[in-house]
Amino acid sequence: MAVNLGAPRADSLHPVPGVRIGVAEAGIRKANRKDLVVFLFDEGTAVGGVFTRNRFCAAPVQVCREHIARGDIRAMVINTGNANAGTGEDGLVRARTTCVAAARLLELAPEQVLPFSTGVIMEPLPVDRIEKGLPAAIADAKPEHWLKAAEGIMTTDTLPKAFSRQVQVEGATVTVTGISKGAGMIRPNMATMLGFLATDAQVDPRLLQELAFELAEGSFNRVTVDGDTSTNDSFVVVATNKARHPVIGSLHTPAGRALKAAMLEVARLLAQAIVRDGEGATKFITVRVQGGRTADECRQVAYAIAHSPLVKTAFFASDPNLGRILAAVGYAGIEDLDQAGIELYLDDVHVATRGGRNPSYREEDGQRVMKQSEITVRVDLGRGTAADQVWTCDFSHEYVTINADYRS
Repeated sequence: MAVNLGAPRADSLHPVPGVRIGVAEAGIRKANRKDLVVFLFDEGTAVGGVFTRNRFCAAPVQVCREHIARGDIRAMVINTGNANAGTGEDGLVRARTTCVAAARLLELAPEQVLPFSTGVIMEPLPVDRIEKGLPAAIADAKPEHWLKAAEGIMTTDTLPKAFSRQVQVEGATVTVTGISKGAGMIRPNMATMLGFLATDAQVDPRLLQELAFELAEGSFNRVTVDGDTSTNDSFVVVATNKARHPVIGSLHTPAGRALKAAMLEVARLLAQAIVRDGEGATKFITVRVQGGRTADECRQVAYAIAHSPLVKTAFFASDPNLGRILAAVGYAGIEDLDQAGIELYLDDVHVATRGGRNPSYREEDGQRVMKQSEITVRVDLGRGTAADQVWTCDFSHEYVTINADYRS
């Protein structure tokens, strides 16, 4: 059960002018489930993307990088049930065959299509089923099908993930809508996640890669479920340039800042939804580290805490065994860290001061916080003014069950 996360309503997701979405049941891994999604973009759409830093990246990631570098993207094809990763040269052929099949039906060049896959690794992609399912997916394409798309890209997710916002940009109403999927193998540098975020704002195409990177840094690269960086992570940002306002040529103008703020809000909601729906998660945890010399070292400490199985299982048990958090701070890798300067808080409860137990701390106060479904861990390193934060979840028995049974 997801932590304080409900299923989105179709009427809460604003269509993005210039985007149509179609969904089909192609039987890629299981029958009678939505597993093939197409996005169709009007001419003039700009696209940027960031992908996994895993060197063993999937075939569709390799093809997407090539095609985005060429520009003029007009379609995306997304399948679930099969990751097309660990499949060698044959996987690349199958990913490119998917692009060719879609391009033929849409009268595009194959390089104008981006392929995405998610699911089981090291199994051949059933590209014949994708080819057979594409006509139905394309025929289904409508602007309002965001929720169907969110459902069609799920794997171990328990809920579809989709959010939408509208913002005023120089007197024009601009729409931002996005979907994501992911529940396990989630770690920064992207994760086993797919994220797609679209706006009708007019944006200089040269800004899209910068925008995609900055949005990922503030959202998807700040979440972790289990510390495993996957092979297929992809986050794509789309601007259809349909809104009636002057072209945004910089993210540092008032218009650029307004658009980026709206897109970052949606991206963070999508990223946090992945953590809230983490495999077997029962608690949503914010880890905020301040008082560092740099934001990088604050983030380094935050991830040491967020990745610790001992910390995560303690949260699941509502056990205020908070020495585990201090231990994670200590092994995070800051060689000159002075433990005497460390302060630790659980929400409003001051647990440790000057590197040791706070004399006024009571275990029942710690346990009160640990029983909550949403918890903030705050660490002050006492060595500077920098800060950063990440979002994570606990480890439950269900996490092991889900991953032990994943391929069955």
